[in-house]
Amino acid sequence: MKLQSIVLCLLAACGSAHAETMDWQPSAGHTQIPIWPGVAPDLQPVPGLETVTSSKELLAGKPVITVTNVTRPTMTVYAPEGKNTGATVLVIPGGGFQILAIDFEGTEVCDWLTSKGITCVLLKYRVPSEPYVWKCDCRPHNRSVSVSSLQDVQRAMRLVRFHAAEWHIDPHKVGVLGFSAGGYLVAEISTLFERHLYTPVDAADKESSRPDFAMPIYPGHLVTADGKLNPNVPVTSKTPPTFLVQAEDDDVDGVHQSLVYYTALAKAGAPVEIHLYEHGGHAFGLRRTKFPITEWPRLSEVWLRTIGMVED
Repeated sequence: MKLQSIVLCLLAACGSAHAETMDWQPSAGHTQIPIWPGVAPDLQPVPGLETVTSSKELLAGKPVITVTNVTRPTMTVYAPEGKNTGATVLVIPGGGFQILAIDFEGTEVCDWLTSKGITCVLLKYRVPSEPYVWKCDCRPHNRSVSVSSLQDVQRAMRLVRFHAAEWHIDPHKVGVLGFSAGGYLVAEISTLFERHLYTPVDAADKESSRPDFAMPIYPGHLVTADGKLNPNVPVTSKTPPTFLVQAEDDDVDGVHQSLVYYTALAKAGAPVEIHLYEHGGHAFGLRRTKFPITEWPRLSEVWLRTIGMVED
């Protein structure tokens, strides 16, 4: 069952999932860090308290844990196992700006990255948020800038660099990886890093929010109705090296999302690598299936070595 179907079921409280009103907490030994010293800027109302939901339906043999009604965005740092490469990845889960697939596109990704000697910073950003509008359960402006969520991404990127010495990371090897809606945020932070979306709050905001590399995985919101690049992701030669993955049978966002973004990056002279697969659908994450698309993490590891972010 695709994540999209599971998410719709969970949001409808269909009885096929267990929901508990509580703040999501990482596993033992990890601590969430609030990314704002006080209330997040431009905080919008949400329909309830933060809620964690576990699906009864299985995706690749496991349930999916989701979080919604996030008003206090946080990041959780997962230190690398064994050799520390110095590289860091800010992981941005997807979920249509309605929820966050916090394990499937979050903690499981951190488990993979840390096993490769890469520091993982998992972002729990504000949802519901634009372009999704919970009051109408709709997206009237589906390709608009996701301001509040992007504020959280910008702030997290700056905090990672601000704490580089403390966390034993290289501030020049900080990238982003996001899935679906998180993939759109990856494209936004890759192209809008010079746009000031909030008033600086402390010394960390003097740091750059530009990623050193970017990995949008089955991204959405990138293409207009007439098949052109969303003007809210203005690609230039300054856009960081980018690694794209999508399935040709993605019936949620469509493979044209990656194709149009790839074409714009190549035309602008921004380094880009794309991998397309015949099968995989939408929301395949890192969980192993029978399809070759399951091997995309291995290809991304090669790419990271190619662009000099990690060494053999």
